[in-house]
Amino acid sequence: MDRPKTLEELLKNYDPTPIEFDPRVDGDEEHLIRDDLLAHKEQLKSVIDKLKEKQRGDRKVRR
Repeated sequence: MDRPKTLEELLKNYDPTPIEFDPRVDGDEEHLIRDDLLAHKEQLKSVIDKLKEKQRGDRKVRR
């Protein structure tokens, strides 16, 4: 039966040196793709809002 490892056993291979950023591995352009998608979403949202306003016309909601 395995006994739980102690903190010392878990951290015996820990190396505190900083890890370097590698764009090929870390995906340096992913944030650009996300920004493009969000910008496109905002454009579509404004178009939809204008179309809904036009469709609504002068009607008012009664409550």
